[in-house]
Amino acid sequence: MTKPHEPDEKTRKTVESMSSYGIPQEDIARVLDIDSKTLRLYYRYELDTAEVKANTMVASRLYEKCMKGESASIMFWLKTRGRWKETTVNEHTGANGQPLMLPTEISIEIVDPKE
Repeated sequence: MTKPHEPDEKTRKTVESMSSYGIPQEDIARVLDIDSKTLRLYYRYELDTAEVKANTMVASRLYEKCMKGESASIMFWLKTRGRWKETTVNEHTGANGQPLMLPTEISIEIVDPKE
């Protein structure tokens, strides 16, 4: 008979860490040598909160870098959180930068292939 699983502080920390890194639940269960259903039964809280906790820690570090004036972090923040974007404008011109001349008249000539 198999001994029932008993979570402890070490396994809770393992589940939380692995889940925060994006490891699939099936793989976490395999590492703990338990079934996926057992994992979800005993570690529901860790599975539900690990991603939020990890994102909070990373966002905190990004925020700190922004507040220190690190331009790459500031640009990233503004593009993702501030919805800023870089745009490119393409202008088409004719020869020597002159405006393009659009045709004012179009003619069609039908040719008889027998001629």
